Amino acid sequence: MTLRNSSSVTEFILVGLSEQSKLQLPLFLLFLGIYVFTVVGNLGLITLIGLNSSLHTPMYFFLFNLSFIDLCYSCVFTPKMLNDFVSENIISYVGCMTQLFFFCFFVNSECYVLVSMAYDRYVAICNPLLYTIILSPQVCSLLMFGSYVVGFAGAMAHTGRMLRLTFCNSNNIDHYLCEVLPLLQLSCTSTRVNELVFFVIVGVVITTSSISIFISYALILSNILRIPSAEGRSKAFSTCSSHIVAVALFFGSGAFTYLTTSFPGSIGQGKYASVFYTNVVPMLNPLIYSLRNKDVKLALGKTLKRVLF
Repeated sequence: MTLRNSSSVTEFILVGLSEQSKLQLPLFLLFLGIYVFTVVGNLGLITLIGLNSSLHTPMYFFLFNLSFIDLCYSCVFTPKMLNDFVSENIISYVGCMTQLFFFCFFVNSECYVLVSMAYDRYVAICNPLLYTIILSPQVCSLLMFGSYVVGFAGAMAHTGRMLRLTFCNSNNIDHYLCEVLPLLQLSCTSTRVNELVFFVIVGVVITTSSISIFISYALILSNILRIPSAEGRSKAFSTCSSHIVAVALFFGSGAFTYLTTSFPGSIGQGKYASVFYTNVVPMLNPLIYSLRNKDVKLALGKTLKRVLF
């Protein structure tokens, strides 16, 4: 895809979260802390899974990819976001389109990685004896490949349509990253097709992934309720709890963001809502999947002993 610029605008200014000078330092320190925690947490989980053969299972293969995506898409925009708190945040036209592409790619991919993780939990609880056969390395690789292909297709559609627009007059993006809707506000040509593409893709991604996850958990719940012992039911529920929390946080915050920005005059408020799924969720995911996970704690203990002693 060639980044052809048919606009008179050669660069954009990212307005960021706040233009109040007294808030810049506290916000910088807050988001720097979140970013460091996100990078350390996700990189640590990736390293831990890679180094420990006991974690080389389908569940942790999917978790490896989730952490990789969270790490990558945080790195796509957070450094520029932090720069906004200390100086005027200027981004070139090419840089903006590149950021838009990779942000859309990783966010769309994460939706389908979460779907794959729901399917993993379904197989583990409903067909435990066939778990390693159904979720063979080839099947797991195909599921992840499909997630990335869908993410790539969505990102290409968004970015390809954006490259067809002409930007003139104002170049101030009322956001901390190059997002679709704030960019459409700056176009001096018709954006009807872009808006249609945006809401169709977002609608399809959220609907298909949400329905797939809902069906997986409906079948899981049906199976759990047939388990005679309370201890067995509790154990089965505990294996799903981390994924349910991660799904609720990601889809809940993402859906809320795009539903609020679909109303006229609400684009500016959308950037505050988007902080949760762009910054907070990638930071929380390593905690969600490790704090109550005995396998991860055991692997961490073995790795630390191997490194320190």
